[in-house]
Amino acid sequence: MSEAWKITLILLRQKGTEHPPYPQSFEMQVDPDEMVLDAVERVWAFHDRSLMFRHACHHSTCGACGMRVNGVEKLTCITTIRSVTHDGGSLKVEPLRNFPVVSDLVVDMSRFYIHMEQAKAVPVEAVNEANLPYEADSTQEAGMQRLVDCIECGCCISACPVALTTPTYLGPAVLAALQDNLSQRFSPELAAFADQADGVWRCHSAYECSAVCPSNVDPAWRIMDLRKRLISNRVGQFFGKKPNYEK
Repeated sequence: MSEAWKITLILLRQKGTEHPPYPQSFEMQVDPDEMVLDAVERVWAFHDRSLMFRHACHHSTCGACGMRVNGVEKLTCITTIRSVTHDGGSLKVEPLRNFPVVSDLVVDMSRFYIHMEQAKAVPVEAVNEANLPYEADSTQEAGMQRLVDCIECGCCISACPVALTTPTYLGPAVLAALQDNLSQRFSPELAAFADQADGVWRCHSAYECSAVCPSNVDPAWRIMDLRKRLISNRVGQFFGKKPNYEK
């Protein structure tokens, strides 16, 4: 350990929905260049094997370790302790907001995944040149590759103030996937899915989703672009034009 810090790691614990969440503190010595996930894993390894949390790849590919770190959504596998606290400081780790808590730092993301399937989003594990859903020219490919960087971590949903007050809101990642698909090929089904009260029109343009996205998908911009496309096609249909969401 090149440099040693002493910090207080505070984990928000919850076992079952019938019990309220409670903070649990651990005093520990850390290397400030370690990741937040390393500190969480140390609690599980040396202090409490009942701690529940998700992790897998440790290099920001799978999206499993999304959590709130000192009140901000982060991928804990790439967030250094140095970047979020200081020597002698505290480090609070909580589960993502706007998802039901399963246990401790694990949340139920099933509804989110269902909506991503409905939006025809390319699954994270399926993103490769062999199974892309359409042919793309060089201009389209740049936009497409930016979206497929979405690792479905749920950070954008957690940060969204609309999702906090409207559980039925589709959410930024889902709408970003719809924008990407509709910009490549018109689909009445996908257009109707986006063009609903709890779809693209529910967004309040807070841009919190883009601020926390670890993959630079920029879902807020995509939502605004999708709105523009929907409005343009409504006007066009009024004058007898066929729907066309492509650029």
